[in-house]
Amino acid sequence: MTDELTEAIDPRVARTRRDVVSVTSALLLEDGWDAVTHAEVARRSGYAKATVYAHWPTRTDLIRDAIDKICDHAEHPAATGDLRFDLHAALADFARDLSEGHLDRLLGGVVERAHQGPVIAALRAKLYDTGTSPLRAVLAAQVPAKDVDPILALLTGAVLVRVTFEAQPATRAFIDDLVRRVLTTSRDA
Repeated sequence: MTDELTEAIDPRVARTRRDVVSVTSALLLEDGWDAVTHAEVARRSGYAKATVYAHWPTRTDLIRDAIDKICDHAEHPAATGDLRFDLHAALADFARDLSEGHLDRLLGGVVERAHQGPVIAALRAKLYDTGTSPLRAVLAAQVPAKDVDPILALLTGAVLVRVTFEAQPATRAFIDDLVRRVLTTSRDA
């Protein structure tokens, strides 16, 4: 039996991985990328620093597994089939994720490290896909395929600018107006 297979079924290893990834996820969401160090994760999880290093040789390994967990547990509103309602609900969800300090910290970390290679690029793509998947699904079901990506960029870009750069809430009125404008423009094109 290989070590990898043994680790997959060893409950102690599974518990260690679960605990460390949970601690890393919380640390990443609460304090951002710079707070994630092997020493801090070890201290908060109660495991030896050597144990953390043995399973996650780099900080990026810790962060990758934490982002995977965060994305895998992301919850989004269910689509109803009403285009305006569903776009509003998905955009409000996206805005909440940004304004409550979750998505903005994660996105900020990948943007800051964008030049650091394919692992960071994959994390950026995963975060974007996870954050926009409800919008993409709604659009794909209701608008021509050629319009999905441009509309998605307009909607998410406007909310991203509003919440992160302008430091303003994406209110119901703002989102309603945005959806109306984008849908009107896409129909006129």
